[in-house]
Amino acid sequence: MKVFVVIGCVFGLLSVALGAFGAHGLQERVEPRMIEIWETAARYQMYHALALFAVGWVMQQTQHTGATVAGWSFVAGTLIFSGSLYVMVLTGTKWLGAITPIGGTAMIVGWVALMIAVAKGF
Repeated sequence: MKVFVVIGCVFGLLSVALGAFGAHGLQERVEPRMIEIWETAARYQMYHALALFAVGWVMQQTQHTGATVAGWSFVAGTLIFSGSLYVMVLTGTKWLGAITPIGGTAMIVGWVALMIAVAKGF
């Protein structure tokens, strides 16, 4: 449980820092569409930082394995989804956009697993 809350804190911290960098440090360096992509990455990272707190709470309430699956799915999904978008914006490597949906799929799996953990664990 603690690991997911700590990772959630790290993801939240980085989301704020990277969001600020995108808003203030990238304006003169990349085109506006890339700023939008960066903002999407930071936003989804923050959503899933908060989701990791929910995972921690559910794990505290129940021992259902779906919560663990959800936690690791959120971690992997955030790293792949947001990470690929950050790298794409910084490097201009457009093909990285092709792996972004893998991260999105992992995030979806996480939400389904969390839903199952809540539905069956309480």
